Amino acid sequence: MWWSLARFRAVEPEREQTIVRVAGESRLAAAAFDGPLRRSLDIIGRYRAAERMLTRRFQPLIGKPGQSSAPVGKLLNEHANACAQIALSRCDLALAEHDIRIHERAIVEAFPSAFLGLLIDDPAALNARRGDRSDTFYQHLAACGGIERLLSHFLPDRSLNEPLSTVTNHDDRAALVCTLTALCVAAGDYTAVGDEDGWIVLPPASLQPAWAKALLQRNADEERTGSLRRGFAIAA
Repeated sequence: MWWSLARFRAVEPEREQTIVRVAGESRLAAAAFDGPLRRSLDIIGRYRAAERMLTRRFQPLIGKPGQSSAPVGKLLNEHANACAQIALSRCDLALAEHDIRIHERAIVEAFPSAFLGLLIDDPAALNARRGDRSDTFYQHLAACGGIERLLSHFLPDRSLNEPLSTVTNHDDRAALVCTLTALCVAAGDYTAVGDEDGWIVLPPASLQPAWAKALLQRNADEERTGSLRRGFAIAA
């Protein structure tokens, strides 16, 4: 297994040209974006079930998502929409077959720090801080084999061309976790939290430690029915 990483500023045409250069020539099973997305690909502008689900009880352990109702959240939403629109218009994206699809093509929302945090047996022991949380989680999982276990779960006959520890840039790591998120959706084996305002995709329940599954269920019990999904692929 190998990866191709490229950075861009959130300006055109640099953004579009970079996305097309990296992803425009291959058939994509799914594409994941680190930012709020919902079915209409518009500005959400309110505090979502997906964010509540990953804040209550989780904040002391793995941090929390920003709110889509806050100015920073709206800006992130705007740029996630722009990236998704480029992928939809310029890339060869597979049809969505997952049960929380927001578009006929397979685009999904990722949240890297929570995705990584829900793979760790005792995240509180890592003493991660807000500014370095996702990097601390990534380094821990790269060192202990947690990310490789996820890859082996989906791609048992593959091996990495280079160690995960060679990815050292914060944004590059986040992009790689978005790829892992897309892999979960492409395989139809994931957890998701949210509602009609969008779904954040997380690792499969089978790879989550007991504490994570328990807190997700407790939070789901306090939300409307259906705010927690265990993923499955819908037959074409």
